[in-house]
Amino acid sequence: MFDLSWGEILLIGIVALVAIGPKELPGVLRTLGQWTAKLRRMAAEFQSQFQEAMREAEMADLKKQVDDLTTEAKGYANFDPVGEVRREFESTQHHIERAMTEKPALEAPGSLSGAEAPAVPPPDHVPAAAGPDAAAAPAAAPLPAEPKAHDAGGSPA
Repeated sequence: MFDLSWGEILLIGIVALVAIGPKELPGVLRTLGQWTAKLRRMAAEFQSQFQEAMREAEMADLKKQVDDLTTEAKGYANFDPVGEVRREFESTQHHIERAMTEKPALEAPGSLSGAEAPAVPPPDHVPAAAGPDAAAAPAAAPLPAEPKAHDAGGSPA
């Protein structure tokens, strides 16, 4: 701590012997030893309390991590990927069925009549943004027919 060499300790001892005197020097050294022991005990106690506080902080951190992992694991215990896909499919199917079965809203008074309504292009209409080459292109060929089913005898129908 103070990094004293043997020569320095000898010099301090000689000065103490001259300053204090040979009769009182043993009592002073005993008192100095007692104070040194008290300081060391207090330092050790402080160090042990500090280490205990650090261990408690580490334990609290570990407990928090374990609680987080436990919560996450409980979430995985109820994980059902097939059920989630099924619910998503049913929800989408419900929206599609509702959209198909909804009746168009009646025309409100003051709405545009058929003559004033914007024209709806026919299905084979090619938009102008497609360019002149798109208008000259032939219509898409129909899809091929389904293959014919075989009869019970195994020969094609």
